[in-house]
Amino acid sequence: MGRLTVTRLTWQIGEVTDIVQETPKVATLTIEVPAWSGHLAGQHVDVRLTTDDGYQTQRSYSIASPPEEARLALTVERLEDGEVSPYLVGELRPKDSLELRGPIGGFFVWRAGDPRPLLLIAGGSGIVPLMAMIRHRAAVEDHTPVRLLYSSRAFEDVIYREELERLAAADRTLTVAQTLTRSQPAGWTGYARRLDRAMMDEVAWPAQEGPQVFICGPTSFVEAAAGLLVDHGYDPRWIKTERFGATGG
Repeated sequence: MGRLTVTRLTWQIGEVTDIVQETPKVATLTIEVPAWSGHLAGQHVDVRLTTDDGYQTQRSYSIASPPEEARLALTVERLEDGEVSPYLVGELRPKDSLELRGPIGGFFVWRAGDPRPLLLIAGGSGIVPLMAMIRHRAAVEDHTPVRLLYSSRAFEDVIYREELERLAAADRTLTVAQTLTRSQPAGWTGYARRLDRAMMDEVAWPAQEGPQVFICGPTSFVEAAAGLLVDHGYDPRWIKTERFGATGG
């Protein structure tokens, strides 16, 4: 009998080894996948759930861990009307099994070593694949200049807040700018509005730098950010986007 060949589209069983609550609605799942072949920063996986009566449903989730880590990390936002995320964020426990396949995606990826400046723009949980890029860069001690613009509704919704603060404090070539669109705590020194032309002009690299751009978030956010960058003078070919809708989960 021949040996089963595991490919990126083969469904595999992983074991959850750790769960970290990032925000009230967001958790990071660390998963041990015995036959994992590795991934690139920016890729995602499909997760499939099967009920006792055989009903199956699946969703795609960005990979949060860098390629250098052996275990897979998925950061998931709980959507109250979702089919999958309420189970992943709320019911799943360490040592539970999870069915997944991947990695998937070859366009929205970044590899350390590219000399072009990097502009990362995230809305909400759109930070996840961009965080994989930031962690990848830190893991290999790459010094490509990076600017991150991260939009959240409120301070308590900021995912990876402490890690981002720590990485930026230790690396002068990493700049993190944040905006809180709905509420801000006392003493907040970041932006306090939705993305606009003035904010983009302040944060984005000058167009003559020819940066790489990755934008991830809700569809309306991504379209607005990309439009502002084109107004800023960016060539649309520099801009890579990944978006998610308001439904699903």
